[in-house]
Order: sequence, then structure tokens, then C-alpha cells
Amino acid sequence: MRLAIFEPDIPQNTGTMLRLAACMGLAVDIIEPCGFVLDDKRLRRAGMDYLQGVDLTRHSSWQSFLEHSPGRIVLLTTKAVTPYTEFGFTADDCLLVRRESAGVPPEVHARADARIIVPMNPGFRSLNVAVSAAMVAGEALRQTAGFPNSGSAADPFPEGLS
Repeated sequence: MRLAIFEPDIPQNTGTMLRLAACMGLAVDIIEPCGFVLDDKRLRRAGMDYLQGVDLTRHSSWQSFLEHSPGRIVLLTTKAVTPYTEFGFTADDCLLVRRESAGVPPEVHARADARIIVPMNPGFRSLNVAVSAAMVAGEALRQTAGFPNSGSAADPFPEGLS
């Protein structure tokens, strides 16, 4: 499974998503241009020492990304009608998140293989992009049994303790 970030413009959110990807074993595609220098110190701060654990591919444009994109492109968008919890994910899906300040242009919407939404209370525009990415990635990994070390960790509590 992959996480693609379309023209990110807030380094802290990008760093948070890179950290998420490192911890969950997701490959990441960053579709440029970015609204910041990708090696910016704020990005490193948010990603901490997790960045070296990320399988990261940078694409110079949307077209470049499309030329290298495996699997379905699943767009997280407030313009979708299908809740992410009702969508059937596959292990080779690419979860595409938007630029924080403007979303994605119509041609990106048109090219997506699927569009999903994180349902929210009425009157709110959207969640933070990193929060949305974490929620949807969690559901996608649950559905595809893709969590790292699923079921292999020993129970840290002896029987009867919780």
C-alpha cells in the first residue's frame, strides 16, 4: 500500500505523514511542486528520526506520478460520497491526499479510480490532512491485513491483567 501526497504545502503535515508511513510500512509518493523546501528543518522535526525508514519517491509532477503509479488511485476528498469505512481496499491501493490549502484540481479528481470521504459533523470543512491519512490508512491496513507485525507481538500483560 502507498500514500501519495499531492503538492503538499505544510511541512509539519508532510513530516507527520512520513512518520505514519515509516511506522505502518507504507511507501510514500510526494507529487511536486511542494510549497516548501522538501529538506526543510520543520519537515525533519515533524518526521523526527523516522524519515530514514520511509520508502519515499518524489515525482516532479502529476504526470510523472501517473507514469509510475501502481494500483488504484484512491482519492481522499470532501467531494466524495463513499465513506472510507464502506470502501473495499486492496493491498496495492495508493491513498492520495490533497494539498492543504486548495485540495486537488479537477483533472486529479477525474483520474482517481475511487473517491472516498471521512464523514464529519455538518458545518465543518475538513480534517487535518495528516489526521485523515492516518484514519484511512488504518482502515485500509485493517481490511488488507497489512499492519506490520499483526498478531505477532506477545501480550504484554499476564493473564487476568488489563
